[in-house]
Amino acid sequence: MKWEKKTREANVGDRALPGAAFSRRDFAKLTFGTLGAILPGAQSMATDAPTALAGASGVEFYVATNGSDQNPGTKSRPFATLEHSRDRVRAVKHSRGLPTGGITVWLREGVYTRSETFELGPEDSGEEGSPVIYRAYQNEKVRLVGGRSISGFGLIRNEAVLRRIEERYRDKILCLNLKNLGITDFGQLLPRGFGLPVRPAALELFFQGQPMTLARWPNDGWAKIGTPPDGANDNGFNYEGDRPLRWREDDDIWVHGYWMWDWSESYLKVESINPQQRQITIYPANGIRGQGFKPGQRYRALNILEELDEPGEWFLDRQTGELYFWPPAPLGRDDIDVSLLDRPLVHMANASHVTLQGLSFECARGSGVEIAGGSKNLIAGCDFRNLGTFAAKLDGGTANGVVGCNMSEMGQGGIILIGGDRQTLVPAGHFAVNNHISRYSRWVRTYSAAINIEGVGHHVAHNLINQAPHMGIFLSGNDHAVELNEIHDIALETSDVGAIYMGRDYTQRGNVIRYNYIHDLPVETSVNAIYLDDCWSGTEVYGNVVYRSHRGVLLGGGRDNRIANNVFIDCHPGIVIDARGLTWARFWFDGRDPTLRERLEAVPYNRPPYSTRYPQLLTLWQDEPALPKGNSVVRNVCYGGEWIELRDGLSARVIEIENNYVGINPRFVDRARLNFQLREDSPAYKMGFQRIPIEKIGLYSDEYRTLVK
Repeated sequence: MKWEKKTREANVGDRALPGAAFSRRDFAKLTFGTLGAILPGAQSMATDAPTALAGASGVEFYVATNGSDQNPGTKSRPFATLEHSRDRVRAVKHSRGLPTGGITVWLREGVYTRSETFELGPEDSGEEGSPVIYRAYQNEKVRLVGGRSISGFGLIRNEAVLRRIEERYRDKILCLNLKNLGITDFGQLLPRGFGLPVRPAALELFFQGQPMTLARWPNDGWAKIGTPPDGANDNGFNYEGDRPLRWREDDDIWVHGYWMWDWSESYLKVESINPQQRQITIYPANGIRGQGFKPGQRYRALNILEELDEPGEWFLDRQTGELYFWPPAPLGRDDIDVSLLDRPLVHMANASHVTLQGLSFECARGSGVEIAGGSKNLIAGCDFRNLGTFAAKLDGGTANGVVGCNMSEMGQGGIILIGGDRQTLVPAGHFAVNNHISRYSRWVRTYSAAINIEGVGHHVAHNLINQAPHMGIFLSGNDHAVELNEIHDIALETSDVGAIYMGRDYTQRGNVIRYNYIHDLPVETSVNAIYLDDCWSGTEVYGNVVYRSHRGVLLGGGRDNRIANNVFIDCHPGIVIDARGLTWARFWFDGRDPTLRERLEAVPYNRPPYSTRYPQLLTLWQDEPALPKGNSVVRNVCYGGEWIELRDGLSARVIEIENNYVGINPRFVDRARLNFQLREDSPAYKMGFQRIPIEKIGLYSDEYRTLVK
């Protein structure tokens, strides 16, 4: 996709941002003081973000897979383990302090198998100007792997097992006993999904670096919940057809489904199958949260040997340790890996000024990197793939960030940013910049975002997010800046969802969603590019470009939101605003569901800083709270599709709708080539529309990432 490269002043609200003053790198490295000046509604977040040193540091150590911890750690005689290099860093600090330029631990190419988490604490910290850096040497491929390669597969000889497999497939499926390889911890399949705790995956199998499919039915698509004879079934559901008759010898069958809603799914263990009544009963401790089972909803059955019937499927007998696998291609050396480590590959607790650079985190049941507390830690130019939960979690501390990383095949989400104090609105200033996150939510399909933002004052910019079943960015908290991201081809199997989603709180204000390009979302289901759900309030949606989405923006009953200067192309419609608190969601205001009131009272909304930052909260509950007051829709462009839908009796008397350019060709630079920049002679500029810096959106090249032009 080609974007126009021009310089022209662009406005954010009523404040000017000189579009030519910042390069793509400048946007990634803006200090938080600068961000506070240019982002209306976003607080000053922190001081300068940390960056890794480009050249050699004051002290260097080397680690290699063929090294020895008896060596001095030089390039010619490297250490063997990360732990020993960490201990030598501590020794240097203890004996003479951190040298100018810090300490770099260079990792040479190879697979570093991790059976335990690599732990870093406060004693492993660097200092301002003297960081401690763990990085790959000269772009060599350094892999931290939480599993192991396995080999020795052969044909199935057990007649009892062969009888459970269709005859035409028996010579295609191979087997290997993991216990004979010393692998005895297989993990457990556990209830996972919407509203359930984050849990590590059980053992998974990967072939040539790709996750394989636990044997399931149906192979493609979904089965449908049948209608029970009595019309209800709280402990399970009815099925159609007779397929489960094949599964009688399995005692660890699971079902995965969207049981009631198309935005909520979970995995449930089967307790019993009644073939006469065509009924599946689940264990009551599965944690389905009382939603029940709706006839016609989607589900799959999995972990069933009898359903191992196509290339890429596998099954593990946890009693015998026998692993069965149908390879999708001829087996080669080191083609098959299984995940073992169920904890983070790297964990930092209250460490500061530590950089992880150019490393690959792979094949674990848990996460890649978790940082708890500390300040100015950086994960830069790393690859994360084939992990059971998420790639990187930054929880607490200040100014920690993830920059220039690639993430794919996560079992849950990508990056989690948590920090800041919502009681005082003191920001944490974490950041996720210039990352490509794709093919995530392999296991937990809903509410497992590419980037999850919680707390106060984070910066999410220049990320590319695609190929996922549900949302892209999940935002909660105050004073976040989400800008210059490209999101496409997500929400591929869900409904009532947003590419950028936030919801159900009047107090989580001061957020700015600007200059994002969101495109090619499903148009036949209830999918929104930007979703301000359930009375979300006080957010500015500015300068975004939305192309081919069911809806552009859905504002669900909230207050004091500003939708300005956006471009909507082929949306149906561009904007929807409702007053759900007056209709189907009256329960929030009549005492039946106190969620909104409790969340208001959970923060000091009637005292500074809330009372001065968000004075609308002082009288909100006495000012017709169910009515979406204070919202404005100004200076937007809409072409193709439909423009705006006001629901629940709303009108322009409640919603400010002014100076929008609708239905007439706004003169794009080149719509056929998806260049949605407006030409200089666009009539929209005469109505006050301001140029969007489209050329800055998305990934950019720097020392951590090289883009092919």
